[in-house]
Amino acid sequence: MSTGRLGENVMHFARVLRSAGLPVGQDRVQLALRALGIAGIESRADFHATLAACFVSRTEQRLLFDQAFHIFWRDPDLLGRVLAMLLPKVHGPQAKGATPPENRRLAEALFPLPMQPPQPRPPEEQIEVEATLTWSDRELLRKADFDTMSADEWRAAQRALQQMEPFFERLATRRTRPAAHPGRADWRATLRAMARGGDAGIATMRWREPRSKPAPLVVLADISGSMSRYSRMLLHFAHAMTRSNVKVESFVFGTRLTPITRLLAQRDPDLAVARVVKGVEDWSGGTRITACLHDFNRHWSRRALAGGRTTVLLISDGLEHGDTAQLDFEMERLHKSCRRVVWLNPLLRYDRFEPRAAGIRAMLPHVDEFLPAHNLASLEQLARVLAQHDPP
Repeated sequence: MSTGRLGENVMHFARVLRSAGLPVGQDRVQLALRALGIAGIESRADFHATLAACFVSRTEQRLLFDQAFHIFWRDPDLLGRVLAMLLPKVHGPQAKGATPPENRRLAEALFPLPMQPPQPRPPEEQIEVEATLTWSDRELLRKADFDTMSADEWRAAQRALQQMEPFFERLATRRTRPAAHPGRADWRATLRAMARGGDAGIATMRWREPRSKPAPLVVLADISGSMSRYSRMLLHFAHAMTRSNVKVESFVFGTRLTPITRLLAQRDPDLAVARVVKGVEDWSGGTRITACLHDFNRHWSRRALAGGRTTVLLISDGLEHGDTAQLDFEMERLHKSCRRVVWLNPLLRYDRFEPRAAGIRAMLPHVDEFLPAHNLASLEQLARVLAQHDPP
């Protein structure tokens, strides 16, 4: 196989996939070049299938790969350039026919910011900037809005979200496990130990203790026009919890209630949230909090809040129109059916917030915690609340 520019562009394409989150190593690049030499590049379909076989190892990675392939290898004279193995490199979104992908990590990997030539600046200005911006990277990440995070910041936030799992409240189950400290006697294990080592008295005693698991969660996210930007961010939080050992049932509501637990099963968080946005008909529409809570209490409460051991995360600004007497009834019913209700309201980011709206006043008496939810710092506060062993 001749060298040309094809090998260089395949390596560049692998870097794009790696930056977007796919585990593509140097061995995959060498495998792809050998496979192209054997399979040939007579058609675009063969070229796509060969690269997919070498770079894609999981089914959920297929959509991200297809988006990257479509944008990276797109050109008006694509077929002729492939056959000549002189494919040009994509430098930015100005390339003809290239459209930004909906995956933000893929967009940043494909279209990185151009390197600006260093420009001399007065030493006084540099000192002033350093004197005013003295926050650490960690502090900036905690206060950054999720909707404006870069790919690196989002990966750091994902790691922080995954570290929140051990802080979730642990509930005892009926099953038990071996324990190192005295408690409930495990007579079966004790007899086995005595049979192996003889009668050694109390030294052969074995013990057991109850198993524990994270408390289950139910997420009810308002996706009306005033809440869609914040609900999208909270859906990323719900996705991170879904990928962990926490049992999470997720719902969104605007003018109707829609279960989205299966849509969030996608491993890639950006693709999972994109599936939710496309699959929900009333995204960024109106809001009917009372009707949606009634639908949940009537059709989903019994199966999602089984046993009353579930924590409900209600994400809404509480701006309901009309008579709020029924809203008060539905909130009371929801509160009595679960372990506790934690209300996340983005309006709390304002220091002078006051619950003047009728909907907020109707909902507040039936919530256990009333918290903000607009950045990583607020989610850390939420994790501390969820770690409380005794609900308020």
